[in-house]
Amino acid sequence: MSQFSAEAEAELQSLLRQLLKSIKDRISGAPSIECAEEILLHLEETDKNFHNYEFVKYLRQYVESSLGAVIEEETESCARGEGYAVGSVQDTLVHAVTRKTRESGEYKQMMQTLKNTMMVVVESLINKFEEDQLRKEEMHRESQHQQSNSHYTDNCSDSDSSFNQSYAFIKQEQLQVLAEKLDPSKPKEVRWEALQALCCAPPSDVLSCESWSGLRRNLSAALADPDPDLSDKVLRFFAKTFSCSPLNVTREIYTSLAKSLESDFLYHKLSLPTGSAGIDVNRQDITRLLKQMRLMNDFQKEVTTFWIRHPEKYMEEIIESTFSLLSFFPEHGLETQGSEKALKPMHLIALLDIKATWFKKWMHGYYSRTVVFRLLERKYKSLIVAALQQCIHYYDSCDPVRDETAEVIHSMEHQHIGTAQRTLYTTKELEYMYFVHSLCVLGRLLMYTNGRKLFPITVWKRKDPVSLTDLVVILISIMYQHPKPPHSDSSHADTLSPTTLVMELLRTLGDRTECAVECLYQTPVIETLLAPIITLLKGKQAKLNSPETTLIHIADTLARIATTERGLSLFLYERNLVSGEGEGISAAHVIVQFTQRLLAKELPLLRNAETSYGVSGAFIFVCRQMYNTCEGLQVLRPYGLHECIAAAWKKTSSLSERVPTPVPGAIPGTSSQELQNVVVWEETLLDNLLNFAATPKGLLLLQQTGAINECVTYMFSRFTKKLQVSRCEKFGYGVMVTQVAATAPGVVALHSSGFVQALVVEIWSVLECGREDVRVVYPKSTPMDPIDRSCLKSFLSLVNLLSSPYAVWELLGQQPLPNKAEYNLREMPTSITDLIDRLIAVNSDVKIHSLFNYEQSHTFGLRLLSVMCCNLDSLLLLESQYNISDMLLQCQKDNITDPSSGEGDFIIDGLSVERNHILVRMSVIGGPSERRLPLRVLQKGTDPYPWPMFSSYPLPKYYILNLPKTTRGKQDCEISAFLASTKNTEKDGSWMDTCRRQYCKAMTTKSNIVSGNVLADLLEKAVSHLSALPSERFFPPADYIASGSGIKTGSLSSVDQLGIQASLRYGRHLNLLRDNSEQDLCLLMKHCQELLSQQRAKLTSELYTLQGAYPGHDWFASTVFLIMAGDMERALRLLLHLSTLLTSAFLWPARLHGSVHLPMEIAQSSIHPVYSCTTHYVEMLLKTEVPLVFSAFRMSGFTPSQMCVQWLGQCFWNYLDWSEICHYVSTCVVMGPDYQVYMCVAVLKHLQQDILQHTQTQDLQVFLKEEPIQGFRVSNYLEYMEGLERSYRTMVLTDMNNISQRVS
Repeated sequence: MSQFSAEAEAELQSLLRQLLKSIKDRISGAPSIECAEEILLHLEETDKNFHNYEFVKYLRQYVESSLGAVIEEETESCARGEGYAVGSVQDTLVHAVTRKTRESGEYKQMMQTLKNTMMVVVESLINKFEEDQLRKEEMHRESQHQQSNSHYTDNCSDSDSSFNQSYAFIKQEQLQVLAEKLDPSKPKEVRWEALQALCCAPPSDVLSCESWSGLRRNLSAALADPDPDLSDKVLRFFAKTFSCSPLNVTREIYTSLAKSLESDFLYHKLSLPTGSAGIDVNRQDITRLLKQMRLMNDFQKEVTTFWIRHPEKYMEEIIESTFSLLSFFPEHGLETQGSEKALKPMHLIALLDIKATWFKKWMHGYYSRTVVFRLLERKYKSLIVAALQQCIHYYDSCDPVRDETAEVIHSMEHQHIGTAQRTLYTTKELEYMYFVHSLCVLGRLLMYTNGRKLFPITVWKRKDPVSLTDLVVILISIMYQHPKPPHSDSSHADTLSPTTLVMELLRTLGDRTECAVECLYQTPVIETLLAPIITLLKGKQAKLNSPETTLIHIADTLARIATTERGLSLFLYERNLVSGEGEGISAAHVIVQFTQRLLAKELPLLRNAETSYGVSGAFIFVCRQMYNTCEGLQVLRPYGLHECIAAAWKKTSSLSERVPTPVPGAIPGTSSQELQNVVVWEETLLDNLLNFAATPKGLLLLQQTGAINECVTYMFSRFTKKLQVSRCEKFGYGVMVTQVAATAPGVVALHSSGFVQALVVEIWSVLECGREDVRVVYPKSTPMDPIDRSCLKSFLSLVNLLSSPYAVWELLGQQPLPNKAEYNLREMPTSITDLIDRLIAVNSDVKIHSLFNYEQSHTFGLRLLSVMCCNLDSLLLLESQYNISDMLLQCQKDNITDPSSGEGDFIIDGLSVERNHILVRMSVIGGPSERRLPLRVLQKGTDPYPWPMFSSYPLPKYYILNLPKTTRGKQDCEISAFLASTKNTEKDGSWMDTCRRQYCKAMTTKSNIVSGNVLADLLEKAVSHLSALPSERFFPPADYIASGSGIKTGSLSSVDQLGIQASLRYGRHLNLLRDNSEQDLCLLMKHCQELLSQQRAKLTSELYTLQGAYPGHDWFASTVFLIMAGDMERALRLLLHLSTLLTSAFLWPARLHGSVHLPMEIAQSSIHPVYSCTTHYVEMLLKTEVPLVFSAFRMSGFTPSQMCVQWLGQCFWNYLDWSEICHYVSTCVVMGPDYQVYMCVAVLKHLQQDILQHTQTQDLQVFLKEEPIQGFRVSNYLEYMEGLERSYRTMVLTDMNNISQRVS
């Protein structure tokens, strides 16, 4: 193709004209010729339709025909001669071929020919344009002088923009003449000329003329005329009016168009042919209807953007005229008499807008949605009836035409593929389009309350009205009968398939609470979803056309239901389903049984590996939505699902080890692909196992599987990529990390996975390393807060990690600080000890000079130390290993005006204020009204810091509040009289019930009497009575003799010695102990350690916490010692009797540390029942009883279990006043161990407002750990706790009694 023929030049000219018309708006909007040229030069980059223009296609074909042979020859030559390989150097081959082709003679000849031809074509276009302009100007001048019967020039075209057209002004008389000429009795030529003239008139003038009613009638007649020229001309006029007129004008045109269409359907009574014949859209009558319907549909989709600016009556007219047209249905009797069905307006609008986009837009805004619902309810409910009828009809006819439906879907989804466009649509295709359109309309209605109020609906051939539940059941049944996609196109997304459409609807309903409650959370719906599962469990064949796909969709729907509170409750507690054994059980039991069978590959239908992976993963995910909640795990735990998943993971892990190393460029074989699927399946199982860690008891189950290290490593890999936990989770891995860090094996797994190191490096980077890759335009602002906002997230993550004493013990136990003589400025800490060394223990000039931001970084470290010291066990470890208090005192001593002489005033700065606060916090123990902590902010006035600073002990008395001396004499009260009147309580079975009544009465009327000797007597008598009852004796009595000589000579650890000193200071401060009580308390601690060591199992573990005795101080024993006013023998006797009771397992944390009374695997885990049992039920009850607090914890990334472990581990020391601590102990002993759970719930309920406030300020963890519990009194909440007992005791106490059994 070297030269262009005359025909080719004409074709090229036509294509160029077409291209220019398509981009006319772009060019005409350019401010200059140069800009227009730039637009043309970069058209390929800016226009997504560039390669679809016919002109571009023509040029591409021309280039290919001219240079195709040259390119092929050069490609073969280069590849053969120079040995280019396909792959990494493929670009080199392309460049070489391109260069040689451009240097060829054929290329130069082609370019010259193309250039010459295009010059001729462009010159011809310019000449024609000038001629057209002259002709238009001449005609315009003539039109100004002609009479009303003169001819008008037609300047309209389908592709022209209405905004760029010129209009001739027209008089009322001229419009009257045009209206007369448009009379149907006039000749065609006269009517056509009148329409041509009308198209050039401003639409507003036409619609405001006096003869509009007659003109409108004649336009409708012309629109219905069989002659396509007349009807097309009317449509042009309507289209122009829609594009450039206000709504008050266009509504008239729209309603005329709708009425015209309605008349057409009424009088012509078109029908759908039977058999394989269909509707040919090229048929003249069908083409006319489709063009009109297309114009209506386009207007329907655009009008929503501006009708809110106009009166509601205009919008109502448009909606009503639409509904009037679409509600045209022939009588049912007429349809059934013959074999043909009537063609309805809904068929055509479904053909044009199959997913009912117009209706979705109308329903989007409240302004139009209200009118739609009002009209549907009052006048046009038949529309909804017809849509529902179509869905029912499709469902009823689904089985016999199943294979044909697959072909229908396939043909519709590929109707625009290829150069030829479809013109023939079969009756089945039109009926299916009508079904899809109806389904989309119904789905949109169900989203809104007023739409759901339209149900139930009475439909033809159905005795009972169809309710919302019936509709959803029908749709799910349609999904079950979904045909398999054609094998030739299995990768194509069948977006129009029934399953896809139904799943979209179910997801939409599930995401809206009210919709889900009314439509999905209904017994028949759940039964329908679970019917195939129950059938398969019974060993029968489910009536599913594509079982694998359908089961995955069922699982997806069930998972979405299970993520909500209402749905989860429905699954767990509604026992209305029939299981494989014929018993009535809940949905949760059916799902978990089916999942177990899937994992065991006991279902013959799903024994294929790839299929089994997909279906199994989907149903495990449903179970996961249940077992990652406390209440869900409670129901699913008996099935041992964690063991099933772990077994599957271990089996899969062994297979994945055989996966070969991938080779670049190699095509994966079938076996290799299967092994890759195995790897994905292994990650899926790990992911689901990991989610057991969302609850305290679930974390224990995860630890028992032996996969905790792999799960935490997997979590860390996703955490570093900032991936979402799952599609149903709103928050990230923060809560799960905090939960894992609460236990010794969990924090060890976090450390080995690299999480701790990554967190430390991140903190150091934020504090000390600037963002070097960011150009500094403005200097970084000086931090105003002690913890800058940029560091806050990292700070809270570190607080969450180190919140539990188990984490501190494992990460810091026996780990010395580096204390180097020199620090490299580029040296980054990688562990918690490194971080303490660099940020907290800054006790040398070397360390100070190694910090770029000394004050900010050291403040960060001191704030972290302050939070860590709130946990008394963490404080004792830090003090025993690192002498933190001595270091802080030395820093204070150096921070004076004259450090050389050691005299002078303290320099008050941010760091000295922080150190002073920490020193007081470390040195004084007491509740909210028992100690005074200095603030960390300066005050206004002459004395900005009124709190005394110190650099040596003793502490200034300012911080120790004076307390009234406690009287321990016998108090004359009802409960003391009761205790004195009963001597031999062992034989009185009802004594404990009477004691509880007396205790509750005393607590609710005058709780202050339950103190001193009365409290000691009460505890002594109650424990003695309970330990004498075989039914109450949980542990065997200890065969322990308290008079061993070796006890007194034994030694105590440094942690215990520090704990004893702290306890003695507190006891003396409370006026409970004498000055010589230290020896007695030391002796009591030695007795307790000896007693518990005799019951300790022989464990082999690498955990620091299991290397010997309980690593922390026994705060409960110290509490009992103080309650007994320093009477060692009385305190020991109480502890010995208490050690036989279940209460001791929870009140006394050291009691079960590595104990033989726990199953070996649980003792080996170092996960205490206080965590796995007490805090598990605290979280469960909190979610139900105080949901706002539970949600606040979730949002903050912190867990109630972390805080409760700290409170209970130190017997609320530093959080409650002494009287409330005594009431906590007495309540749990007298009322039962489950009151420990209720106590924690009551405390969190009391703190609700503070918790919500500090969740907003993003410092919930710091607040809960640093602040005492203000205003809480056990007596005020005892009635509330009794209510919790009535609701939950059976469940909580049963689980507490099972702590000695193997966990399952």
